[in-house]
Amino acid sequence: MTVEDEVVRIGADFFQDPHRLYADLRRTGPVRPVVLPRGVRGWLVTRYADAKAVLSDPRVSKDYVRAGALLEINREPGSPRPEFGQELQAHMLNMDPPDHTRLRKLVNKAFTVRGVSHLRPRVERITSDLLDALDGLDEVDLIPALAFPVPMTVICELLGVPESDREAFHGWTSTLLSTASTATEITEAGVAAGGYVMELIESKRSTPGEDLLTALVEARSDGDRLSENELLSMAFLLLLAGHETTVNLIANGVLSLLQSPAQAAALRANPALLPRAVEELLRFESPVNTATMRYTTEPIVVAGVEIPADEFVVVALSSANRDDTAFPDPDVLDIERDLNTHLAFGHGIHYCVGAPLARMEGEVAIGALLARFPDLALTSTPLTWRESTIVRSLHTLPVRLR
Repeated sequence: MTVEDEVVRIGADFFQDPHRLYADLRRTGPVRPVVLPRGVRGWLVTRYADAKAVLSDPRVSKDYVRAGALLEINREPGSPRPEFGQELQAHMLNMDPPDHTRLRKLVNKAFTVRGVSHLRPRVERITSDLLDALDGLDEVDLIPALAFPVPMTVICELLGVPESDREAFHGWTSTLLSTASTATEITEAGVAAGGYVMELIESKRSTPGEDLLTALVEARSDGDRLSENELLSMAFLLLLAGHETTVNLIANGVLSLLQSPAQAAALRANPALLPRAVEELLRFESPVNTATMRYTTEPIVVAGVEIPADEFVVVALSSANRDDTAFPDPDVLDIERDLNTHLAFGHGIHYCVGAPLARMEGEVAIGALLARFPDLALTSTPLTWRESTIVRSLHTLPVRLR
């Protein structure tokens, strides 16, 4: 298949409604050359079966050292390259086995279903306190009021991050994830975030606590061989991924329910549906738009298209989750959907380690919100989405509470 004249260029209009483009690509060319907003060239994969295959293919690598070199090759001339230091990239999400296996082992126990179950009462208390603060209000932006503080408070308490530092860190990560940020802004945010995490690590060395970050710091002397860069990068990843995607799960999920009132009513009437509903909300408006970057180590064939070696592959999770070959009536929200094998948390060895925690936080926050405010509704304020190829994230979510 010749596709050189069918390059997909991701522009600003894409972020407000990616599903329209994805539907067309799944039908007309599910594997296409793509140029991302900062000029990085790659291949866009949009169908469910192809996405699963790529995400589990050992010939598709995530090694950040080689990926950094390939950025210079697979970039349009003149495109600005943000200086996002490698000291923040040496984490498990950017590694292949055996290093990935070694690093993931350090945090696996903390994020299993059993490992996060003891956190549910704390998540319920955080959520209840946040909803109490809304008493007497008629309208509110649910992102700063609920969607952001629930996961941010939980991950920061797990890692032992002071409450006073949480807003600043969120600001840096928002800049890093936005394609609207300039190269200078990204560089500055990366330096600030890296400096902060380094200071946090030093504070855990001098004053250890009963938290996950202290455990990672101490693991360096227990045969796990975390380098200084690995420790810094792992702490950064856990802070970033530990809140960003769950903010989007809660906000996108509430939006989807409010746009489908019958589904919201069914969930209020039967809260036992919450676990299944969260899976459907993850599928329907996935918190992560595209999987983090991968590249081919040798030529591979996907849907009849050969992708050469040393080229980036962009797996569109949001598109795979709306593929009608995998999900009947994929553009319809159905909180009772069976066999919901969505890819919102990825697939393969890099499947999201924090998935059990995100699911639990989503169940608690969305369930409590619907129960507390039975007349919850969207306002007439137009909604806009952040310009990010990685996350699917609203700027604001203004709602009427009563």
